[in-house]
Amino acid sequence: MLETDLHDLSDDADYAASQQQGSTTMMRTDSGRGSSSSEHEGAEVVYSKENVTIHPTQFASERISGRLRLIKQGSCLFITWIPYKGQNSNAKLSERDRNLYTIRGVPFTEVRSIRRHTPAFGWQYVIIVLSSGLAFPSLYFYNGGVREFLATVKQHVFLVRSEEDANTFLVNDFQNPLQRTLSSLELPRSGSIASAVSSASVDVSPSNSERRAGEDSHDERSRISRYGGKQRHKAQDPARDLPIQILEKFSLVTKFARETTSQLFRENHNNGFSVAEMRIQNQSSLDSPQTSSNDLEKVTDDSPVVQDPIQFDKLTLVWGKPRQPPLGSEEWATFLDAEGRVLDSTSLRKRIFYGGVEHNLRKEVWAFLLGFHAYNSTYAEREYLQSIKRSEYLTIKNQWQSISPEQAKRFTKFKERKGLIEKDVVRTDRSLSFFDGDENPNVKLLHDILLTYSFYNFDLGYCQGMSDFLSPILFVMGDESESFWCFVALMERLGPNFNRDQTGMHCQLFAISKLVELLDTPLHNYFSQHDCLNYFFCFRWVLIQFKREFAYEKVMHLWEVLWTHYPSEHLHLYICVAVLKRYRNKIMGEQMDFDTLLKFINELSGHIDLDAAIRDAEALCVCAGENGAANIPPGTPPSLPLDDGSYYIQQDEVL
Repeated sequence: MLETDLHDLSDDADYAASQQQGSTTMMRTDSGRGSSSSEHEGAEVVYSKENVTIHPTQFASERISGRLRLIKQGSCLFITWIPYKGQNSNAKLSERDRNLYTIRGVPFTEVRSIRRHTPAFGWQYVIIVLSSGLAFPSLYFYNGGVREFLATVKQHVFLVRSEEDANTFLVNDFQNPLQRTLSSLELPRSGSIASAVSSASVDVSPSNSERRAGEDSHDERSRISRYGGKQRHKAQDPARDLPIQILEKFSLVTKFARETTSQLFRENHNNGFSVAEMRIQNQSSLDSPQTSSNDLEKVTDDSPVVQDPIQFDKLTLVWGKPRQPPLGSEEWATFLDAEGRVLDSTSLRKRIFYGGVEHNLRKEVWAFLLGFHAYNSTYAEREYLQSIKRSEYLTIKNQWQSISPEQAKRFTKFKERKGLIEKDVVRTDRSLSFFDGDENPNVKLLHDILLTYSFYNFDLGYCQGMSDFLSPILFVMGDESESFWCFVALMERLGPNFNRDQTGMHCQLFAISKLVELLDTPLHNYFSQHDCLNYFFCFRWVLIQFKREFAYEKVMHLWEVLWTHYPSEHLHLYICVAVLKRYRNKIMGEQMDFDTLLKFINELSGHIDLDAAIRDAEALCVCAGENGAANIPPGTPPSLPLDDGSYYIQQDEVL
């Protein structure tokens, strides 16, 4: 039943049969259940598939199954996915989880692309991306049916294959091939994207299958009937009237950047970054248009601004505790017993959260924060582990060092990754004396560690942005082997940021959206009205953990604070919300649209008060409490280690 990744739908020899199966056969499954009422409402179920499943977390056992339908009303095709009641496979998944992921009557006029995944092992699934840039959860077809699904869609809407990705099908795309490839954005497992499409509450049907089918059909038709033929005719491609060019600075990015964001989510040609973003990410803060802090704080009085529902300054005063001096050597010694064990890891992490670590201690402390050393390990155990890991590192490194030129010619993936790493390391933090100058040995260490990691984790490999994470680690640790293993530990948490299916990035952007909705509803409504709910303007913040927003020393301080996972492992998301709230009056007062907001956020680089942002984020986290945690989808990076000390497995295409 598995189809090959290069299967061409347009030339499918079974296409006619698939069409029949997608319409006549599938219609038979609904005969006697809702066809008469469908006809009465002018809606026709043209495709129905049972046991289509989503996976809210990284664990295959935690899944929600439901019925996928394609419904035709007039000239418009709608998609729905309704979860079964009381049939989720894991008790951890609540009724709220099921409701969160429900898809109700979304027209294909709002769909940008469909991406098909047919792994050699595992289940087929599709990713449906909306014109807004958001995506539905990945839909897994446990019993096959992807081909029939695509064939049915092709019967009713204009469906073409992307020239850049043979497994991506563009919906209602009439542009020339160059513009057509800009329309494909890959953002699976979005959480409650349905809630972004429809604000209606979800009423899950009774467990009885016949009753459930009837009620689901009624709900679907009521959602569809609200369109009443008045479909939203969006521009087929927002890039239609925009120049096709690569912009040199992020501050100049307009709607074209939003369309080319698709390149950020794919490994093709650049392992996940567009050419624009490649250049953007390597612009130093000195290259950005310099805007004074006073200018950033100014707010125009032309437009009234809805008051912040949370009195931000008072909230920070109550919950945002003042920052402390960094942890020093004498105080560090009080946290250790005679054999070097950390006596109270919780108190240590809390202390680091409020003050950070003196630079001369970072080499020792970071190894604990990143999980390379266990808190209960002794001096002797750590020394032994370093020796073992150094030998293991050299073994992995030797794998690529032993590849001959002739072998490399036949090893395409190796050549691609090696070439990308070589390009990136020579432009990573070269303004620092540690990496400055020609033939700098530390630049070679960056190269060797990253290439070794691509062999250690061959599935993930190397993606642009990884060098940004490794640079401070190498700067602090100094040692090649220790830097590698600390980097490995960090990637276990942040690896999903670079997954090809972009699960991690999408979950985090979605979580920011939900947190803003919870903590500042007027600001959320403003973003909704101005087509900013995809939160792509936060993409760089999240992808490399604010690496481009602060000076190097402040970045190291911020990271060690985030690595404490106090008061939340998702504190970086609250920092995003805190910064947005800090500038909410300017954003809303000046009526910023997406493009203006994107430019403004970029110009904040170098102007954000880090201590204030951390303090505000803590206050927001405390204020949100359990409601905040509930709005972050399960499995959102960075994941905490499991009880046995291991980390969540980062999975790509196979669950």
